[in-house]
Amino acid sequence: MNFQLTEEQQIIQNIVRNFADQELAPIAAELDEKGDFPHEIIRKMGEMGLFGLPFSEEYGGSGAGYLAYAIAVEEISRACASTGITYAAHCSIGTGPIYLFGTPEQKKQWVTPCAEGKILAAFGLTEPNAGSDAGGTQTTAVPDGDGWVLNGSKCFITNVGVAKVAVITAVTDKGKGSRGISSFIVPTDTPGFKVGQPYRKLGLNASDTREISLEDVRLPGESLLGGQGEGFKQFLAALDGGRISIGALSVGIAQACLEASLKYARERVQFGQPIAKFQAIQFKLADMKMKTELARLMVYKAAWLKDQGESFSMEAAIAKLYASEAAMQNAAEAIQIHGGYGYMKEFPVERYFRDAKLMEIGEGTSEIQRIVIARLLGC
Repeated sequence: MNFQLTEEQQIIQNIVRNFADQELAPIAAELDEKGDFPHEIIRKMGEMGLFGLPFSEEYGGSGAGYLAYAIAVEEISRACASTGITYAAHCSIGTGPIYLFGTPEQKKQWVTPCAEGKILAAFGLTEPNAGSDAGGTQTTAVPDGDGWVLNGSKCFITNVGVAKVAVITAVTDKGKGSRGISSFIVPTDTPGFKVGQPYRKLGLNASDTREISLEDVRLPGESLLGGQGEGFKQFLAALDGGRISIGALSVGIAQACLEASLKYARERVQFGQPIAKFQAIQFKLADMKMKTELARLMVYKAAWLKDQGESFSMEAAIAKLYASEAAMQNAAEAIQIHGGYGYMKEFPVERYFRDAKLMEIGEGTSEIQRIVIARLLGC
């Protein structure tokens, strides 16, 4: 069992960390405060090849693997979780389904520009009445000559306001339940594809999150992703990879909380000495370090298994569950260590706290992760 990163992975980690520290961290608070999407940062990430890390060279990627990608997500999110979730959603659940299930022609058309960072992708799964119960999809796709017509709506969709393509799930056979759901590749400039205004959110304010309205969206037959009725198993597979992404994003937030708290505890003097000298604070910092390291190990294990072509559904669910809860716990402790200053926007930990909460909700809530784990145990 070897826990050492490869030379390539270490290089990627160092490059992304330096980029995040020098170019992203200094503007993260302003991006959050103004709700500005980081267009320039995303452009630079594309030029650096970060969007191609998990994809093969054949389709515009570098073939560095999912672990290298998870490391990059962690480092970006440590500086700015809004940028982290933009990156993660684009790669794992936006581009991922096309890469996993698309034809060579579909991959060449869409995966290549996505991997090269030329366009962004989104994934339209969640609906007003189909959240945790994603199998309850109500958006429909009806045959129309050689193509399809889609009608319905989606909500809480990351990147869709800036994306050029979206993978959309829709019911193609109402009588088959979850086996009647299919996936479609939809260019976002297709007539009838409409996006709402950006949501006003608790956190992740510099990421783009909106509703989608589908009104007689006509698509050619080749827009179908995989076979008809395969959408449910496709999005389950996509979510497995997405959970690794959210786990990595959570590790980044947890690490940022630890670093900010340690710095503050060493500088803040009370009762004649730095508060880092007090056992009550030391215990908090020790717990934060423990949770961050354990979360990182599980995320890396799940990503490594995916790279090896092994089953990783259980590990992805555990990684996402533990890391997301660790991030939230670390954020709460970070504010406690900072005291009244932690409640103020002048310090980054209040942003970490707001950003961390979505980690326990997106890509399957903590409750859903526990259900997934229990089912995989055979319960």
